[in-house]
Amino acid sequence: MIPVGLLGVGTAVPLHRIGQTEAAHFATMLSAYDDEHARLVSVLYRRSGVRERHLAVLDAPPRVGAQPRELQSLFDAVSPGDEKTRQGPTTAERMAYYADRASPLAAQAAATALISAKVPTTAITHLVTVSCTGFVAPGVDVALITRLGLCPSVERVHVGFMGCQGALNGLRVARSLVASSDASHVLLCAVELCGLHLQYSNEPDTIVANSLFADGAAACVIGPVDEDGDHKWRLRAHGAGLVPDSLDTMTWSIGNHGFAMTLSARVPGLIETHLGPWMSAWLARHGLSIGEIGSWAIHPGGTRIVSAAEKALGLTSDAGAVAREVLAEYGNMSSPTILFVLKRLEERRAPKPCVALTFGPGLSIEAALLT
Repeated sequence: MIPVGLLGVGTAVPLHRIGQTEAAHFATMLSAYDDEHARLVSVLYRRSGVRERHLAVLDAPPRVGAQPRELQSLFDAVSPGDEKTRQGPTTAERMAYYADRASPLAAQAAATALISAKVPTTAITHLVTVSCTGFVAPGVDVALITRLGLCPSVERVHVGFMGCQGALNGLRVARSLVASSDASHVLLCAVELCGLHLQYSNEPDTIVANSLFADGAAACVIGPVDEDGDHKWRLRAHGAGLVPDSLDTMTWSIGNHGFAMTLSARVPGLIETHLGPWMSAWLARHGLSIGEIGSWAIHPGGTRIVSAAEKALGLTSDAGAVAREVLAEYGNMSSPTILFVLKRLEERRAPKPCVALTFGPGLSIEAALLT
């Protein structure tokens, strides 16, 4: 098989960001039903491990005393007794924001990736897009072709509704495409506007989801690399698995008022129980053991997720340090987040081999081995 590597990675986030204290206050003004709910929001946001997040819905930077409508135009504060509006904007209203704001963010990340890779747009033969937070056609893929000036004959693949693991699914597709032709260069772009799906609820699991998710885009150029060169990370293998008896622990469904996520408190425990045996078996098929892995790119689905992965694999807290940094600085941006982690590890010349690891609805495991 042709050696395939990451030639360049680019990231982008919306212009305006909000600190977690301000985000908790914003959520409280929107939908806190009573003082007890407001206290719960404050506590859960503080425990999230997130320091600040970038949100595409923001039209202005947060400031003390500002009301929701002074900062953005999608979400309104509601009365608990108003059954017609207490669930927030309709899905159609949220999708209109996605259609308007996802493509520019994706293009920004993709342009940066092309510059980083030193690959001209004329060399891109295939385009893989990844997203689970919006639907529109013509979509982000067509927008990237027109905004970046890619050849209209670029062949497109979209990886949709795979959740936080989508970028690794996309990398698998990209690697296969490059391996099929030594002339191929694939542009992969993942973009998510998770903030559009804030849910009005006093359920702890929903509040936790609201406290974690953020917006961002990441892109990479995948192409053939020199087998003897060591300056680019090579994609060596991919793996996937389903955790037994876990189908209801992480779900992502489309409702009348946005996309609703279920994130069970059982997830960290399931990871602790099942990840280690799965990882050992998968690495063994590629002649490696957990102890031989030089660095770990763990998707920061939350602080407990990162800690559970470390515990399951017998790692120290240093293994997930970069994941925690990304979570604190950006929140969980769903699919692009793992590329933020990989980019930071590559910039720091993290030791190889590296395993990129994500978890998604199912509960599913997705991994990539980079050497």
